[in-house]
Amino acid sequence: MTAYRKIIHVDMDAFFASVEQLDHPEYRGKPLAVGGNRERGVVAAASYEARKFGVRSAMPSRLAAQKCPNLIFVPPRFDRYKEISRVIRKIFLEFTDLVEPLSLDEAFLDVTNNHFAFPYATQIAKAIRHRIFLETGLTASAGISYNKFLAKVASDLNKPNGQAVIPPEKAEAFLEKLPIEKFFGIGKVTAEKMKALGIHCGRDLKAYSLVFLTRRFGKSGRHYYDIVRGIHESEVKPDRIRKSLGVENTFEKDLLTSSSVAETLTNKILPEFFRRLQQSQTAGRTLTLKIKYNDFTVHTRSRTFPEAIPPGSMEALALELIRQEELSGPVRLLGISLSNLIRPDDPGRQLRFSY
Repeated sequence: MTAYRKIIHVDMDAFFASVEQLDHPEYRGKPLAVGGNRERGVVAAASYEARKFGVRSAMPSRLAAQKCPNLIFVPPRFDRYKEISRVIRKIFLEFTDLVEPLSLDEAFLDVTNNHFAFPYATQIAKAIRHRIFLETGLTASAGISYNKFLAKVASDLNKPNGQAVIPPEKAEAFLEKLPIEKFFGIGKVTAEKMKALGIHCGRDLKAYSLVFLTRRFGKSGRHYYDIVRGIHESEVKPDRIRKSLGVENTFEKDLLTSSSVAETLTNKILPEFFRRLQQSQTAGRTLTLKIKYNDFTVHTRSRTFPEAIPPGSMEALALELIRQEELSGPVRLLGISLSNLIRPDDPGRQLRFSY
């Protein structure tokens, strides 16, 4: 008999928006968007009341306001979201050490061997969701299955404030009916390519051979071939390494000159960037400047070095990236990020943090 892992994906319900409604009773039951305003910006999160009007995260806020004339816009409060996220993370760790955070509001848990010797993952998911509600006043949904992909899909089936299970014996039948864009690793562009081939759901994908899929989609073809058959061996990794660290800001008024971009970077973006950098004790080899123009085109400029970039050199390097080429239009968003990160315990890292 095959021994299967017991994986839970916990996903907070409309997290940012729910926190705002929790802290501000006057917002409860009303359509709410976190981020942006009626004139510009992007929606970071939408309450379920707003979603009924078609408002979604990553939607331009002006479009959101058109879809929902009574939409309430509030600025994000990331310190508050992080505070609650830490409480939730502590609850997870009471049940298992194998917790892999994906963001502030979701995580994978491997509860095959758990601290309370619960025999069923469904029991643990229910207990976790109950604890989260008792300690935060917020609801969470959960998905349970034998691998991460299926658990993540399942967590979306009974939202909000619900849970669902996809057992091994029902996985392939479930996947055959699943729309192709719901598959892990299949983004919007790949989904359109597949639909052009007549692949609209798992059943269609399953009809193609491994040879065809690898010839058409390269190395990803093996992933598509396996995943439609319920094969996804990725483990829950509690030491999941951050790939980058950065800060960006969308402005109420466009920045029109290189000097105003440089001034904003120095006075508004970099102070928060350095605060996060010191807090995380992160080092990295690549510094990237991100510029989004008012026509929504995004340009990036970066420099990579063989060793960790000293924090004291980052401001000069960032300003050098601004001067690298002329602006092509009014700037609506500016960001700076550090990537090619080096772990704090890397013996080859020779860097002391001081600001």
